[in-house]
Amino acid sequence: MPASGVSAAAIAARLSALGLLTRVEEHPRHTSVEAEVPEVLSAESWREVLDVVAVADRFGLLATSLNGRTLWAVVRKAVPTTGDVGGPGHQR
Repeated sequence: MPASGVSAAAIAARLSALGLLTRVEEHPRHTSVEAEVPEVLSAESWREVLDVVAVADRFGLLATSLNGRTLWAVVRKAVPTTGDVGGPGHQR
């Protein structure tokens, strides 16, 4: 499993331990974690949730009247530091 998958799995495990239903998905450039957030969540629980997702590269909350609230976090996959990453002149 790529490092992003390990980090995402750790985020998902911590969110699950807080009582949130999570799912993890692999994508070409990142691994994502989504969690359904109940309508009622204490301020202390929100602080814990934010501490968990703060280690992700990006995170946010999608809230709609139809689907409730979904917390999401993204962990980017590492870009190769050697080789022909972006063609001549674009190597790091």
